[in-house]
This record gives sequence, structure tokens and C-alpha cells, in this order.
Amino acid sequence: MGIIKASKLIYDYIRRDEDDHVEEVKRAIDDLTLDIKQGDFVAILGHNGSGKSTFAKQINGILLPTDGTVWISGMNTADDAHIWDIRKTAGMVFQNPDNQIIGNIVEEDVGFGPENLGVPTDEIWKRVDQSLEAVGMTAYRLKSPNKLSGGQKQRVAIAGVMAMRPQCIILDEPTAMLDPNGRKEVIATLHELNRQEKITVLLITHYMEEVIDADRVIVMDDGKLVMDGTPREIFSRVKELKEYRLDVPQVTELAYELKQAGLDLPDGILTMDELMDKLLPMFREEFPEVK
Repeated sequence: MGIIKASKLIYDYIRRDEDDHVEEVKRAIDDLTLDIKQGDFVAILGHNGSGKSTFAKQINGILLPTDGTVWISGMNTADDAHIWDIRKTAGMVFQNPDNQIIGNIVEEDVGFGPENLGVPTDEIWKRVDQSLEAVGMTAYRLKSPNKLSGGQKQRVAIAGVMAMRPQCIILDEPTAMLDPNGRKEVIATLHELNRQEKITVLLITHYMEEVIDADRVIVMDDGKLVMDGTPREIFSRVKELKEYRLDVPQVTELAYELKQAGLDLPDGILTMDELMDKLLPMFREEFPEVK
């Protein structure tokens, strides 16, 4: 069993009237089964309403299954006796860092989580130092979070989760409110944590360029798992992704259109360097006089 395992997971949002009678049942997750290995960097894609955020909230017990089971490091999320251990194992970072930052200065905010866990003071400050260094925010430790950019705030939020020493970090569209530079900062930080600290990363995003360096990509639609593979395997299926109302990285889209126009290109090109490596020999063959 991996660090995250779901078996036949079902979750229904139930709306009730004033008399507590059921008015509407909406199935957000429908018979989802998957297993995520420790140390993997996994991206989850899906259009709005596909169930990906609902699944993220299942992982650390914010929501509990209507049916089926979710295990985190072998602990059942429906078991009240393990809920705090589960939340220490799987930390959450949300879309808006302002909703997660509560300290007056950066180092206080990062230390808040481990303090609530009853970690001794000396150990808290050691964790604060290590977490801030890991996300590249040591120089800002005495700053007010209000003075930081969006990308810097999100890195502080990640440091706050890291200070609780999770084995896994789940991020629900953490770059949605950031500019391109802020997005690059956060994604680079996540990959560094994954490589150096061996932290399992579960990234929910709608920015396709953030996915190309993941170990694994999961695609959800109407609460079901519909695609699962490496980035190259997933982005080789451009037509199918579009049927699920999803985009592909811009360079993948360009390569796909060129192939449709008749050029002999492979499926699943992910970077501009890859595309140029394929196009330049064709260009030189067609125009040998150009060097």
C-alpha cells in the first residue's frame, strides 16, 4: 500500500431543507480507486466540478467518505482515533495563502502548526529554520506577511505545513492567484522539496505547464478517474483531453497541430527544445542551402 490509497471511494454532497429532509444529492466522487507511492510527485487534472478538490479534502479528513475507504500511511481517515496523525502525515496548502497565514511575522506563522501539535519550543525553532531555508524564505523571517508578494506568501504557507513534518503535501491550485513569476517560484519549491526531502507532492492545477515534470498525472472527470500515466503518456492523447474539456501545454498543442498538418512528429512533445530537435532536421533537409 502506498502513502495514499483510495478504494471504491464515493462522496456525495447532500443538501437538506429546514426540516432536515434531503433536497438534493450530488455525487462528487464516484467509485475512485488509486494508490500513490511515497516520494512521488503526482499532478491531478480535471475541469471545474470533476471532483479533484473534493478528493484532496478526503486525504486529510476534512471530508469523510460517503462510501469506500481512504488510507493515509495505512490509517483509515474515517477512524477518529487517527485523525490528528493523518493530518500530521498529510498537510494541505490551499489556493489563497491569505486564508492560511495567521502570524504577524513570517517565523511566527511557520511555527504556529508545530506549536499546536505540542512540539517543544527548541524543536519548533529548529523546524522553523529548516522549513524557511527549504523554501528560500529565511531572509524574510522577520517580515510581516502583508509585505510579501503572492508567490512569497504561498512559499510561507508551504513552510508552515513543512514545519509539521508531513510525509505528504497536498496543494489545491496553489498558483491560481499568482502571476507567472510567482507560479514558477512555487512549482520550483515543490520540486525541490520532493527531490531533497522526499516529500510526496499531490498537486491539483489547471496550468498544464506545471504538470510536465511530474512523475504521474491523474485526470478526473465527473468524479471518476479517467486517465492515469506519465505526463508524456497523458499529453500524447490530445484529442481525448479536449473531450474532457482540458488544455495541453502550448508546445504540445503546437506539435499536435503541426502533426495534423502532415509533419512527421511524435505524440507527447512536452518542451520547446524537444520540438526544435524534431523540426530542425526537417528544415535542413528541406533547405540544405541554409546553415
